Amino acid sequence: MPLPPLTLEATRRRVGPVPGVPSPCISICRMDARTGWCEGCFRTLDEIVAWGRASDADKLQIWQHIEARQPR
Repeated sequence: MPLPPLTLEATRRRVGPVPGVPSPCISICRMDARTGWCEGCFRTLDEIVAWGRASDADKLQIWQHIEARQPR
């Protein structure tokens, strides 16, 4: 069964009020060799590594990439 689309809005509803921009991690941590994206959160390894020190603006940009990468 496919997972529902991963969006910032849905993640904010799921995790509730948290300071800053919530992480897209859903604990399905497998890298797709074809795309270079995590199969769970659709981030690249560079985005995953940078997340902890990224500004909120950078995190929002990563979220834009995540939402654009997903199959429609």
